[in-house]
Amino acid sequence: MQKKVWIALALFLILPGLLFTVSCAKKTVKTDEAAMTAPEETATQVQQEQTQQEEMASKQQADMEKQRALEAEKLAMQEAQRQAMLARQQFESENIYFEFDSSALLTPAQDTLSRKAQYLRENPNIRLIIEGHCDERGTDEYNLALGDRRANSAKSFLVDLGISPSRLTTISYGEERPLDPRHNEEAWAKNRRCEFVIE
Repeated sequence: MQKKVWIALALFLILPGLLFTVSCAKKTVKTDEAAMTAPEETATQVQQEQTQQEEMASKQQADMEKQRALEAEKLAMQEAQRQAMLARQQFESENIYFEFDSSALLTPAQDTLSRKAQYLRENPNIRLIIEGHCDERGTDEYNLALGDRRANSAKSFLVDLGISPSRLTTISYGEERPLDPRHNEEAWAKNRRCEFVIE
């Protein structure tokens, strides 16, 4: 009987401990499973967020590069337009000059006309007016005829260099439009000229 009491007492003391241990073990297992599942979900979520951020950053980078390319293209166009305008201004500002009572082309005039021919070849849509001018000496009629010979002399030189005559128009102003209105040799030398106007 004493043995039964001891067994009952042992069971009474040991059984709740075993139940407590089993109960705690189950809780631990459940907690471990939850702990293992939560980091996996968090890692997936973090990875998705990182992917979205990378995609957004990549799109922003592409947009910025596209914007830079557009700005560079715009600047290049503006620079090309500026260069074209400067070349046109230089073309129109270079006159050729003649000796007194002559329509013969001097060497500096031929050099200038050669540069003009090159510009006209590079810009095939340009049409040109060649204006012949004289100094104030001589009659109006004579100076108009001399201005015409000067303009045609320049035109013939350009045609010889391959410029189509249909692109070139001549006009004579005689002594009507002096560059320098003074009445001396320096002024007359400036006024004996051809000017070139792009249409």
